[in-house]
Amino acid sequence: MSSFNGEASHWLAASPADDVDPAPLPREKQDLVIVGGGLTGLWSAYYARQAHPDWAITIIEARHIGYGASGRNGGWLSTLLPGNRTKFAEAVDRARKNNPSGPVGSTGLDGVASVSAFQSALFDSIDEVLAVCKAERIDAHQIRGGHIDIAQSEAGLSRLRDLEAGNEQFGYGTEDMQFLDAEATRARINVDGALGSLYFPGTAAIDPALLTRGLGHVLREQGVTICEATSARHIRKNSVATDRGPVRADTIFVCLEGYSDTVGGDLPGLQGRQVIPVFSSMIATEPLPGEAWASIGWEGRECLGDTAHTFIYAQRTADDRIALGGRGAPYAFRSGLPGDGEVPAGVVDLLAGRLSSLFPDLEFEVARAWRGALGVTRDWCAGIFFDPTQRIGVARGYAGHGVTATHLAAKTLLDRAAGASTPLTALPWNDHFSGQWEPEPIRWLGIRSMYKIFGLADAWESAIGAKKTSLLARFGSRLAGLHE
Repeated sequence: MSSFNGEASHWLAASPADDVDPAPLPREKQDLVIVGGGLTGLWSAYYARQAHPDWAITIIEARHIGYGASGRNGGWLSTLLPGNRTKFAEAVDRARKNNPSGPVGSTGLDGVASVSAFQSALFDSIDEVLAVCKAERIDAHQIRGGHIDIAQSEAGLSRLRDLEAGNEQFGYGTEDMQFLDAEATRARINVDGALGSLYFPGTAAIDPALLTRGLGHVLREQGVTICEATSARHIRKNSVATDRGPVRADTIFVCLEGYSDTVGGDLPGLQGRQVIPVFSSMIATEPLPGEAWASIGWEGRECLGDTAHTFIYAQRTADDRIALGGRGAPYAFRSGLPGDGEVPAGVVDLLAGRLSSLFPDLEFEVARAWRGALGVTRDWCAGIFFDPTQRIGVARGYAGHGVTATHLAAKTLLDRAAGASTPLTALPWNDHFSGQWEPEPIRWLGIRSMYKIFGLADAWESAIGAKKTSLLARFGSRLAGLHE
């Protein structure tokens, strides 16, 4: 069991927030009010300030900067696209068929080409985030070591080949990924039983709390008002009602992700039950000694994933810990929220067991455990929305792939608010409707069943030495809307 369980995350605990009294609510009307002090909100304020030095900009945050998923995630500034690529492509092709002339901002690209453009924009976002960190002197322990997905079974190796083919279809070039055999894989990270891997050099590892803290500091220096400890209650045209009073604005961005249901209002992309909070849990070890790292390798600080259906994600931190995450207990009845992030003891044990399965000879102690809430739509695809009549914009549904996507979402929201027709406003997540989640208890039963199916599929493939993905896992993926 961990020494510390909850209290947000290892990242946030390692770099605690400065004592900042809640800024007074602005009395004058703002040019832009952003609800949510995570990465989408921070990047929106940053780029709005770059484009409009004279604007009055305010961020409303219920707790503190980076309290939600932005300060609790695995720290992958990755190439991963926030959604199901096939579903995005199919939606584009349907729209082209129904409206051949295309909406304003349409590029005329077919579905696959549109998703490939989306992927290219994400590659650019990684470059831009790292460039901003350098220019603004934000030390988020960033290192571009890439990320590596490792297969420990023949079925997992088969999935890697399928992933490689899918990536080639949707915009990855030969410079963006490399297949490694068992020897080359273990030369990078000595994972037990590794049969092969896919390596993606574009990904960078970061400390997410340091990134959010750094952006917050830069924004305050640039004159952006950040009202922490201020809960938004209801949003309508030109006004955000908070527990401290109203704030008026010409334009409002809602950037709440897994916390989207905490505010009222007729908000684009959030009508009904379009987004729910799904939990992901993490552990961080105590710092490992030099002899452990000599055995493991991991000198490049690559982000590490695997090919199990109940997948993990991990990184070697700047202070020589292993931070590893996975789903565990994924969902609370009626879309409950994780609070300060305490993790059930069984999930801590499960994650520690997964770490041991990667490095069975490793002796380690779990120093901290935590969990956070992802915003997940019914088809697992993110969406960007802007209502020009209300002048309210919404970004939501990153489904765990948001560290890079938040940056792209912020720039896209600003283009949408400006009424501009740009390559970003034509990307397929603009106005992507994901459908509604089922009512309770169907939703709770369905999500719990999905993860149970994936766990059983992993056990079955291991028990029989499967060469291909099991039919049970394929059924679970189709049921969940994850199959590409």
